[in-house]
Amino acid sequence: MIRNVVVGVVSDGVTAEQVEEALQALRDLRVEGLEFDLLAGQDRGLREGNASYCLTVDFPDDEAYRVYDADEEHNRIRRELFAPMSTEIRRIQFALPGHDA
Repeated sequence: MIRNVVVGVVSDGVTAEQVEEALQALRDLRVEGLEFDLLAGQDRGLREGNASYCLTVDFPDDEAYRVYDADEEHNRIRRELFAPMSTEIRRIQFALPGHDA
């Protein structure tokens, strides 16, 4: 099993509502023939210097991640919603311990 983690920082002036709209677009995303588990949320502000939002997406294997990563609607959401409001976006994909990838 592969976990994709995305952490982003938004520009000054971006509202919590704008971030939530983008996150909800990903929560609502369906990719034909692909099962994945996506969780997403905004920072609670409990510590100074945190990122603004985070999402995790679990996939059965590397190929499923690649299908998700190449999906047209997924890329539209990244391009039109996340890219304009984010000053930084970091990603990592890793195999979950105890799960064959």
